[in-house]
Amino acid sequence: MTKERAKLLHAGVLSVAAVGLIAGCATDDETDTELDPETAEEEIEEVEEDVEEELDLDEDTEETEDNIEETEEDIVAIAQGDPEFSILVSALQEAELVETLQGEGPFTVFAPTDEAFEALLSELDITAEELLGQPDLGSILTYHVIPSEVMAGDLEDGQTAETVHGEELTFDLSGDPMVNDAAITTTDIEASNGVIHAIDTVLIPSDFELQE
Repeated sequence: MTKERAKLLHAGVLSVAAVGLIAGCATDDETDTELDPETAEEEIEEVEEDVEEELDLDEDTEETEDNIEETEEDIVAIAQGDPEFSILVSALQEAELVETLQGEGPFTVFAPTDEAFEALLSELDITAEELLGQPDLGSILTYHVIPSEVMAGDLEDGQTAETVHGEELTFDLSGDPMVNDAAITTTDIEASNGVIHAIDTVLIPSDFELQE
Protein backbone atom coordinates (compact mmCIF):
# COMPACT_ATOMS: atom_id res chain seq x y z
CA MET A 1 0.00 0.00 0.00
CA THR A 2 1.36 3.44 -0.92
CA LYS A 3 1.60 6.26 1.61
CA GLU A 4 -1.06 8.24 -0.31
CA ARG A 5 -3.54 5.38 -0.24
CA ALA A 6 -2.82 4.76 3.42
CA LYS A 7 -3.48 8.41 4.25
CA LEU A 8 -6.78 8.28 2.36
CA LEU A 9 -7.67 5.11 4.25
CA HIS A 10 -6.78 6.89 7.48
CA ALA A 11 -9.15 9.76 6.74
CA GLY A 12 -11.88 7.47 5.45
CA VAL A 13 -11.81 5.12 8.41
CA LEU A 14 -11.96 7.99 10.87
CA SER A 15 -14.88 9.55 8.99
CA VAL A 16 -16.80 6.29 8.94
CA ALA A 17 -16.01 5.66 12.58
CA ALA A 18 -17.16 9.13 13.56
CA VAL A 19 -20.42 8.82 11.61
CA GLY A 20 -21.07 5.41 13.09
CA LEU A 21 -20.43 6.54 16.60
CA ILE A 22 -22.55 9.69 16.19
CA ALA A 23 -25.35 7.58 14.81
CA GLY A 24 -25.01 5.34 17.82
CA CYS A 25 -25.64 8.33 20.03
CA ALA A 26 -29.08 8.88 18.46
CA THR A 27 -32.12 7.55 20.27
CA ASP A 28 -33.65 4.55 18.52
CA ASP A 29 -37.40 3.96 18.54
CA GLU A 30 -36.91 0.45 19.89
CA THR A 31 -34.25 1.31 22.56
CA ASP A 32 -33.46 4.32 24.70
CA THR A 33 -29.73 3.50 24.94
CA GLU A 34 -27.44 6.49 24.35
CA LEU A 35 -23.69 6.41 23.77
CA ASP A 36 -21.73 8.68 26.09
CA PRO A 37 -19.93 11.37 24.01
CA GLU A 38 -16.76 10.82 26.04
CA THR A 39 -16.87 7.11 25.21
CA ALA A 40 -17.41 7.92 21.55
CA GLU A 41 -14.35 10.17 21.55
CA GLU A 42 -12.23 7.42 23.16
CA GLU A 43 -13.33 4.91 20.53
CA ILE A 44 -12.47 7.33 17.71
CA GLU A 45 -9.01 7.78 19.23
CA GLU A 46 -8.57 3.98 19.33
CA VAL A 47 -9.47 3.73 15.64
CA GLU A 48 -7.02 6.52 14.84
CA GLU A 49 -4.21 4.73 16.72
CA ASP A 50 -4.91 1.49 14.80
CA VAL A 51 -4.74 3.29 11.45
CA GLU A 52 -1.54 5.12 12.43
CA GLU A 53 0.06 1.78 13.33
CA GLU A 54 -0.89 0.47 9.88
CA LEU A 55 0.67 3.55 8.28
CA ASP A 56 3.91 2.95 10.19
CA LEU A 57 3.96 -0.68 9.05
CA ASP A 58 3.41 0.38 5.42
CA GLU A 59 6.30 2.87 5.60
CA ASP A 60 8.62 0.24 7.10
CA THR A 61 7.64 -2.21 4.35
CA GLU A 62 8.30 0.36 1.62
CA GLU A 63 11.74 1.18 3.08
CA THR A 64 12.62 -2.52 3.23
CA GLU A 65 11.51 -3.04 -0.38
CA ASP A 66 13.59 -0.02 -1.46
CA ASN A 67 16.69 -1.43 0.27
CA ILE A 68 16.18 -4.81 -1.41
CA GLU A 69 15.84 -3.14 -4.82
CA GLU A 70 19.04 -1.13 -4.25
CA THR A 71 21.14 -4.25 -3.60
CA GLU A 72 19.39 -6.91 -5.68
CA GLU A 73 22.23 -7.06 -8.27
CA ASP A 74 25.25 -9.25 -7.63
CA ILE A 75 28.87 -8.21 -8.06
CA VAL A 76 29.08 -9.36 -11.67
CA ALA A 77 25.85 -7.62 -12.67
CA ILE A 78 27.03 -4.34 -11.15
CA ALA A 79 30.39 -4.60 -12.94
CA GLN A 80 28.64 -5.40 -16.22
CA GLY A 81 26.51 -2.30 -15.83
CA ASP A 82 29.49 0.02 -15.31
CA PRO A 83 31.50 0.93 -18.44
CA GLU A 84 34.58 1.58 -16.28
CA PHE A 85 34.81 -2.15 -15.57
CA SER A 86 34.46 -3.50 -19.13
CA ILE A 87 37.96 -5.03 -19.29
CA LEU A 88 37.51 -6.54 -15.83
CA VAL A 89 34.26 -8.17 -16.95
CA SER A 90 35.96 -9.58 -20.06
CA ALA A 91 38.75 -10.95 -17.88
CA LEU A 92 36.29 -12.60 -15.49
CA GLN A 93 34.54 -14.23 -18.44
CA GLU A 94 37.82 -15.43 -19.94
CA ALA A 95 39.01 -16.85 -16.61
CA GLU A 96 35.61 -18.49 -16.01
CA LEU A 97 35.12 -16.66 -12.71
CA VAL A 98 31.74 -15.12 -13.49
CA GLU A 99 29.76 -17.93 -11.87
CA THR A 100 32.01 -17.82 -8.80
CA LEU A 101 31.36 -14.11 -8.23
CA GLN A 102 27.66 -14.66 -8.82
CA GLY A 103 27.69 -17.03 -5.87
CA GLU A 104 26.34 -16.43 -2.40
CA GLY A 105 29.55 -14.92 -1.06
CA PRO A 106 29.98 -12.55 0.56
CA PHE A 107 32.95 -11.22 -1.43
CA THR A 108 34.93 -8.01 -1.46
CA VAL A 109 36.30 -7.14 -4.89
CA PHE A 110 38.96 -4.51 -5.45
CA ALA A 111 38.01 -3.77 -9.03
CA PRO A 112 40.59 -2.22 -11.39
CA THR A 113 39.06 0.29 -13.78
CA ASP A 114 39.67 0.18 -17.52
CA GLU A 115 42.31 2.90 -17.06
CA ALA A 116 44.10 0.66 -14.57
CA PHE A 117 44.15 -2.21 -17.07
CA GLU A 118 45.30 0.08 -19.86
CA ALA A 119 48.21 1.25 -17.68
CA LEU A 120 49.17 -2.39 -17.05
CA LEU A 121 49.02 -3.22 -20.77
CA SER A 122 51.34 -0.30 -21.49
CA GLU A 123 53.71 -1.36 -18.72
CA LEU A 124 53.86 -4.95 -19.95
CA ASP A 125 53.83 -3.86 -23.60
CA ILE A 126 51.07 -6.31 -24.50
CA THR A 127 47.55 -6.06 -25.91
CA ALA A 128 44.33 -6.70 -24.04
CA GLU A 129 43.91 -9.93 -25.99
CA GLU A 130 47.36 -11.09 -24.92
CA LEU A 131 46.56 -10.31 -21.28
CA LEU A 132 43.25 -12.14 -21.45
CA GLY A 133 45.08 -15.09 -22.98
CA GLN A 134 47.50 -15.46 -20.06
CA PRO A 135 47.25 -18.90 -18.41
CA ASP A 136 47.61 -17.27 -14.97
CA LEU A 137 44.90 -14.67 -15.57
CA GLY A 138 42.75 -16.29 -12.90
CA SER A 139 45.46 -15.83 -10.28
CA ILE A 140 45.59 -12.10 -11.00
CA LEU A 141 41.83 -11.78 -10.66
CA THR A 142 41.47 -13.85 -7.49
CA TYR A 143 44.21 -11.70 -5.96
CA HIS A 144 41.65 -8.88 -6.05
CA VAL A 145 39.00 -10.82 -4.11
CA ILE A 146 38.62 -11.25 -0.35
CA PRO A 147 36.22 -14.05 0.69
CA SER A 148 34.26 -11.84 3.12
CA GLU A 149 32.56 -8.47 3.09
CA VAL A 150 34.91 -5.62 4.00
CA MET A 151 33.43 -2.14 3.93
CA ALA A 152 35.64 0.95 3.81
CA GLY A 153 34.85 1.66 7.45
CA ASP A 154 36.17 -1.77 8.45
CA LEU A 155 39.68 -1.06 7.17
CA GLU A 156 42.55 -0.04 9.44
CA ASP A 157 45.98 1.31 8.64
CA GLY A 158 48.45 -1.54 8.24
CA GLN A 159 45.70 -4.16 8.11
CA THR A 160 46.23 -7.23 5.96
CA ALA A 161 43.65 -9.55 4.43
CA GLU A 162 44.03 -12.90 2.73
CA THR A 163 42.64 -13.11 -0.79
CA VAL A 164 40.99 -15.98 -2.62
CA HIS A 165 44.34 -16.34 -4.42
CA GLY A 166 45.98 -17.02 -1.05
CA GLU A 167 48.36 -14.08 -0.95
CA GLU A 168 47.60 -11.17 1.36
CA LEU A 169 46.73 -7.57 0.58
CA THR A 170 48.03 -4.73 2.75
CA PHE A 171 46.14 -1.52 3.44
CA ASP A 172 47.69 1.91 4.00
CA LEU A 173 45.36 4.57 5.39
CA SER A 174 48.01 7.08 6.42
CA GLY A 175 46.97 9.29 3.51
CA ASP A 176 44.61 8.52 0.66
CA PRO A 177 43.40 4.92 1.13
CA MET A 178 45.65 2.40 -0.61
CA VAL A 179 45.65 -1.35 -1.11
CA ASN A 180 49.18 -2.47 -1.90
CA ASP A 181 50.30 0.15 -4.47
CA ALA A 182 46.78 0.91 -5.75
CA ALA A 183 44.68 3.89 -4.71
CA ILE A 184 41.13 3.05 -3.69
CA THR A 185 39.17 5.55 -5.77
CA THR A 186 35.57 4.54 -5.05
CA THR A 187 34.37 2.64 -2.00
CA ASP A 188 31.36 0.67 -0.84
CA ILE A 189 29.58 -0.18 -4.10
CA GLU A 190 27.17 -2.60 -2.45
CA ALA A 191 25.95 -5.76 -4.14
CA SER A 192 23.60 -8.55 -3.07
CA ASN A 193 26.59 -10.82 -2.42
CA GLY A 194 29.25 -8.41 -1.22
CA VAL A 195 30.88 -5.10 -2.04
CA ILE A 196 33.09 -3.55 -4.73
CA HIS A 197 35.84 -0.97 -4.23
CA ALA A 198 37.28 0.57 -7.42
CA ILE A 199 41.08 0.88 -7.65
CA ASP A 200 43.39 2.65 -10.10
CA THR A 201 46.05 -0.08 -10.47
CA VAL A 202 45.89 -3.78 -11.30
CA LEU A 203 47.31 -5.81 -8.42
CA ILE A 204 49.83 -8.47 -9.46
CA PRO A 205 50.56 -11.43 -7.16
CA SER A 206 54.19 -12.35 -6.56
CA ASP A 207 53.87 -15.69 -8.35
CA PHE A 208 52.61 -14.25 -11.65
CA GLU A 209 54.85 -14.73 -14.67
CA LEU A 210 54.04 -13.20 -18.03
CA GLN A 211 53.88 -15.87 -20.71
CA GLU A 212 55.00 -15.05 -24.27
